[in-house]
Amino acid sequence: MLLNVRDVEIAYGRIKVLWGISLYVDEGEIVSLVGANGAGKSTLIKGIMGLVPLQGGSVMFMDRDTSKKHPWEKAKMGIAYIPEGGRVFPDLTVEENLMLTANLRKEALTVKDQLDLVYSLFPVLKERGFQKAGTLSGGERQMLAIGRALMSKPKLLLIDEVSMGLMPKLVTEVFETLRSLKDYGISMLLTEQNVPEALAISDRGYVLENGRISLSGQADELLKSERVKTSFLGL
Repeated sequence: MLLNVRDVEIAYGRIKVLWGISLYVDEGEIVSLVGANGAGKSTLIKGIMGLVPLQGGSVMFMDRDTSKKHPWEKAKMGIAYIPEGGRVFPDLTVEENLMLTANLRKEALTVKDQLDLVYSLFPVLKERGFQKAGTLSGGERQMLAIGRALMSKPKLLLIDEVSMGLMPKLVTEVFETLRSLKDYGISMLLTEQNVPEALAISDRGYVLENGRISLSGQADELLKSERVKTSFLGL
């Protein structure tokens, strides 16, 4: 088991937002955490990454307890985090943004290989290599955020609301690219409000409602679930 989250609880001040969350990601899996806005999806991802403290429970990565480790420590272990909205450094060029996480890899050959991989997945980034990231479109910024995470050669990607603000055509393209990353041995835990697209590329899924896991199972089974159809697909 690559990632094992057990009984995690998180609060902001006195307000508890997550209760007893348990989920796991195996090697080579894409797992979706879906739910409405405000359900607690982003908070859980931040808790796993160490960006917000846990009030209870544990986060195990590759059989090591990472519950109290700093984000930079988790990054060196092989976890990469892509925040919602495709956040980039606008005053740096595309290539400078990509190289920010390359220092996590000491081997020069690995850095070149990863850069070649990113450019093969997102050719537009190679075309815009010396362009300031702040001049990119929303879709291009999201591609850059994914590419920057890939430069660290992660074992696990934590992806928060990758489709936010993207045009429908771009959403499909980005999800297909994420699906293709399985071929490179990269596992993913992604949060999404776009339930059909997320579950379509996933092996398994969890439904988060009001800070609790309300449903889980194989992705294709969740898509057929009457509860999911009613709550998220408008059927």
